[in-house]
Formats: sequence, C-alpha cells, structure tokens
Amino acid sequence: MAQYTIKELEHLSGIKAHTIRIWEQRYNILSPKRTETNIRFYDDADLKSLLNISLLNERGYKISKIAQMQPEQIAQKVHQLCDEKCLYVSQINALIAAMVDMDEERFDKTLSTSALQIGFSETMDQVIYPFLHKIGILWQTGNISPAHEHFVSNLVRQKLIVAIDGQVVRRQKDAPTYLLYLPEGELHEIALLYMQYIIRAHNLHVIYLGQNLPFSDLEKTVEQCQPQNICTVLTIQPDRDNVQEYINKLAARFPGLNIYMYGYQVQYDFLSFPANVQRLSCIRDLVEQLN
Repeated sequence: MAQYTIKELEHLSGIKAHTIRIWEQRYNILSPKRTETNIRFYDDADLKSLLNISLLNERGYKISKIAQMQPEQIAQKVHQLCDEKCLYVSQINALIAAMVDMDEERFDKTLSTSALQIGFSETMDQVIYPFLHKIGILWQTGNISPAHEHFVSNLVRQKLIVAIDGQVVRRQKDAPTYLLYLPEGELHEIALLYMQYIIRAHNLHVIYLGQNLPFSDLEKTVEQCQPQNICTVLTIQPDRDNVQEYINKLAARFPGLNIYMYGYQVQYDFLSFPANVQRLSCIRDLVEQLN
C-alpha cells in the first residue's frame, strides 16, 4: 500500500497542507493513518478522495457542501465535470486516479476524450505534461512502483505513435532534416516521440532513431544522412556528473549542426552550452524554433 505525506498530497492535489488539516478537523473528509512509530500518513483512497474534492472545490462547490455528499455523489459530480470541454484539472486528476487503480479503460477514455475536444497537441501540453510532472513527485518519493511507471508510459506512448502514424506530411522542398535519438542507457521516449510529432506537423523531415543509441551509431547516421539538426532528450542519462562532458562531446563532434537538448539532465544551472547547442526548457521552445 502506498503511503503519502501531507506535503505529497499538497503537491498532487494543489490543496495547501494547512487547508487539508483544517478540512480534516472541521469536516472529517480524510482519515489519516499512523505508522508503528506514530507518523501520520495517507493511502491511495485518501489521495483519490482529495483529488475529487479539490476538483469540486475549484469548480465552486463549498467544502461544507462537499462534506455532506456521499462518495457516490462526489464521484458522479466529478464524472460530469470530466466530460466538460477543456477542464484540464479534472482530466489530470482522472489520469492520476486511473493510474493508481491501473484502470486502462478510464485512462484511455480520458486521453481520447481530451484529444477529441481540444486536439492532440493541446492535450499533450495542457493535460499529459502536467500529469507527468505531478506523478514525477510520486516516482521521486517511491510511491509509484515500476509497474505504475510502465503502465502510464506505455499508454501515453501508444497514443503518440497512433497520432504520428495518422499524420500526413507534405514535406517542403529543401526543408531541413531533424535527427532524433536518445543516448545509451536512456529509455524515456515520450518527449522524443512528441518532438517527432511536432516536427512532422511542420512538414519537416524526421529521422527517428529512438532509444539507447550508441554514440558510434549516431556518428554513422549523421555521416550517411547529413541532417541539419539533432534533437535529444536526457532524462536519466548521462547522470549529473557526466552531462557536461556529453554536451561538449556532442557539440565538438557535430560543429556544423544545430543541436537541441531537452530533459531533466540539461536543466541544471551549472551547465554551459556551446554555440551550436540549445537547451530547451520546455517543448514549446522547440515549437517557437520551428515557427
């Protein structure tokens, strides 16, 4: 059973820890448990309950009214809100709850409905990326198992591949080519797949090499295909101590190419970037470059 601190509930729900405590005392909306050493914690049921309550509260329902509702009534109201157009918070919360329960049908329905209502790109920007950021908190605190991570990643990955497959690319004459890859040891592919989708949406040519690519294979492909641009994402590899060396190596080996780097490992303030390397702080940075 997962155990959450009140600060973790705050990060995931958007409700301040102080407010959660007040709601507990006044309205008895949550029932925290205690460890053998008397430390308070919350479980999956508490997390899902608070996600639903925070959504209703944000949509104008007073906490005093919510506290009087039965769980079935709260769930019904939330489902109604989830069907409304462009309600990002409800969709993100629905994804978190589906992930906790490993409910593939609900997860898939939430993403599909959002894509139909607001478009795939907007769903990626406003729903999927905020969702991945929130569950990153759970990964860091050990409250999500590898099974949860694979469950989420594979479903999002499937959506991206289907969206890419459905694109009709009208490549412009003399349009630049973008080579996309992940370095050795790097398997987190979602951001790179989304880059591919964005670049193809701009009718540009993509060479997609995917995960775990040895540097020697990157060199051979660049020599053979002569791309003008390289895009990569560093989420876990190389690690913090070696990422600057990797940036320098990439820049020195391909001095005539534009290199775009994204991911957790390139966001450190101490990093420096050669003239031909650009750090992307978010995916929108790439969109601005393409525009």
